[in-house]
Amino acid sequence: MGEQERMVEAILFATAEPISLRELSARMPHGSDPAEALVHLRKRYEGRGVNLCKIGDAWALRTAPDLGFLMQRETVETRKLSRAAVETLAIIAYHQPVTRAEIEEIRGVSVSRGTVDQLLEMEWVRFGRRKLTPGRPVTFVVTQEFLDHFGLENARDLPGLKELRAAGLLENRPPPGLGVPGPREEDEEETVEGQSELFEDD
Repeated sequence: MGEQERMVEAILFATAEPISLRELSARMPHGSDPAEALVHLRKRYEGRGVNLCKIGDAWALRTAPDLGFLMQRETVETRKLSRAAVETLAIIAYHQPVTRAEIEEIRGVSVSRGTVDQLLEMEWVRFGRRKLTPGRPVTFVVTQEFLDHFGLENARDLPGLKELRAAGLLENRPPPGLGVPGPREEDEEETVEGQSELFEDD
């Protein structure tokens, strides 16, 4: 197992993007158990300057959150998202899978193609399953790149109402009819329960 830990560590160190368990298994000798090696490695890296993080269904070595300030000089902000893009991204993250019509209903205004295209181009959003309703509209979901950028294991780790209010990113009164935070306080209908039953894979 010690040798398998070394192999997993070497692969993770040399790989810029998060790597899945399946990819690790494909690179390692037959009979290896990368899943167990990851468990041992994660414990070994606890409290160190580099942590082993699970991102979606993949794994990556990342700088410890409290040492992020050391990397500030290497961080380059290439573009700033518009208000519309931020609102659209937030709605997709909290309501996924969600259609364009549902995004527009929550925001109260139409969503331009350019806004969605920008999020798709940044690879923070991707197309999800088609909804089993007339027209079979496509849905949108956040990507592994989105989770990686914000240091999240999955979308359930997104901040809740209390955290957003404490950070000054949300008004004290939540939008009517919504159980999750949204960018605007506008009248909207509640999300239909059992939504997962209305989708199919592409």
